[in-house]
Amino acid sequence: MNFAKKAVRAFGLFWWNFLVGDTPELFVAVLVILGVLAIFHTSHTLIYVLPVLVIGSLVASVTRAIRKR
Repeated sequence: MNFAKKAVRAFGLFWWNFLVGDTPELFVAVLVILGVLAIFHTSHTLIYVLPVLVIGSLVASVTRAIRKR
């Protein structure tokens, strides 16, 4: 049972580091963008909203990295 717990924990930590890594704001931004895509998947406004969301999340990530230095 102890080995199983360690294996599950290691598997979870791998996925956490793989998906979240050093920039948790990008992970949250991807989840938000996917949510917006799911809501507006039939709307033509998505063409204008999607680039704004992507650029905004990248600007926020770069700003956080600059402040961290």
